[in-house]
Amino acid sequence: MKNSQDSKISSVNELEGFTKICLVENLREKHGQKFFVNETEIAVFKVEGEIFALNNVCPHQHTSMIYEGFIEDGCIVCPAHGWMFNLKTGRMPTDKKGLDTYPVKIIDNQVFVKVIKKEWNW
Repeated sequence: MKNSQDSKISSVNELEGFTKICLVENLREKHGQKFFVNETEIAVFKVEGEIFALNNVCPHQHTSMIYEGFIEDGCIVCPAHGWMFNLKTGRMPTDKKGLDTYPVKIIDNQVFVKVIKKEWNW
């Protein structure tokens, strides 16, 4: 049987690399919200109780407006020019690469996101 200290340690290990961004109730159904994690701008959505985190910058014209988009058929539609991205994969309907997606964990009604900053090796 685990004691409370063991469960605290496993929760800490489980959250390694994750950042708390908000409480679940701070997210409105089918409305995006913008956050910054490790200098990366992300868009977070709650759809039918599931929470998704994607990069907030549309690759089309590099507009930081994904969080202002609308949900349609499991996708987020960029409000600037209508490009669509799957909420789960970030990919476009043509299966082209689209937006980076980030792992989300919900613990005690708190939303945690793991954003790995891209490092360029030139």
